[in-house]
Amino acid sequence: MVKILAPPKVHSILSICPQRQYRVTVIGAGGGIGQPLTLLLKQSPLVTQLNLYDLHHSAGVGADLSHIETPALVCSFMGLDQLKKNTDPGVPGSIPALSELFCEAVALERGQLSLVRTVEELLGWYRSLAGSHHGDHVPTDAQNALSGSDIVTIVAGVPRKPGMSRDDLFSVNANIIRDVFCGIAKHCPKALVSIVSNPVNSLVPLAAEIMDINGVFDPCRLFGVTTLDIVRANTFIAELKGLNPLDVNCPCIGGHAGPTIIPVISQCCPRVEFTEPQLKELTKRVQEAGTEVVKAKEGKGSATLSTAFATARLTFAMCRGLRGEKGVVECSYVRSDVTDAKFFSTPLVLG
Repeated sequence: MVKILAPPKVHSILSICPQRQYRVTVIGAGGGIGQPLTLLLKQSPLVTQLNLYDLHHSAGVGADLSHIETPALVCSFMGLDQLKKNTDPGVPGSIPALSELFCEAVALERGQLSLVRTVEELLGWYRSLAGSHHGDHVPTDAQNALSGSDIVTIVAGVPRKPGMSRDDLFSVNANIIRDVFCGIAKHCPKALVSIVSNPVNSLVPLAAEIMDINGVFDPCRLFGVTTLDIVRANTFIAELKGLNPLDVNCPCIGGHAGPTIIPVISQCCPRVEFTEPQLKELTKRVQEAGTEVVKAKEGKGSATLSTAFATARLTFAMCRGLRGEKGVVECSYVRSDVTDAKFFSTPLVLG
């Protein structure tokens, strides 16, 4: 039985599991975030089996990783474009096929945003399909990758381009979340699931709705990854104060987009002090750090390496929490009653 406790400033959200090693599935393993992330996960003694799933390239990534002399078993799965039934957009009550996702990806890459769906539209669409078989359209290899997973991390999706907001990503990445969570609901509903794909602030509530419609939503098992905001805040504070970033811990609350990212510098450990102009500049840099990377890469990529590092950090924390380690605290965007917002990022006690 998972219980939610509310000690000051943190929430404990995971029940202790006697396992000491875990099966981790990475959705989007062949991409710019997925590849460095899987490399980091392959090195951990906490991971017994590492499942790689992507539409393309996961076999090559898996073969490469499998040569590394660490115990984790690497299994690769590629969905290609083969879907099971209920995928014909012309059939009433069916769910759009993955080919539609590719069409929207191409459209977004070309700057054509006419296919964008709002969160409300997608939620209404899913509610209207409550009586259909939501998991039946998930590729067979995705089912195999998900079955038996203890932790699922989703890094699939279109990355940001210069001038593109996280909201611009919603049309494509919401469809990916739709497909993946239909599979999770059917094949590993008890897994801990973290969403890295942007916009996190919108995709986490959408994922929660999909799981709820399928009757398996557990707010203690769904996470929006905001760990990168903490990693950045720690690094920037250390730079300004001449500290070792490994010794700095600054919580970030709120969300994972621009002004919703709130570094709580007054709660930083060790205690640090800044002038008001310094605080404003530091806060702005943390909030706009993703854009800083996109500009530095001149439109040819986004924050992939630092995102992989931060995601691996949260994944390892989940493993440690599951095996009963005490005092494991990370921030994440979750279903919350801390504020009036239904979803909010706060420090969480894992374990």
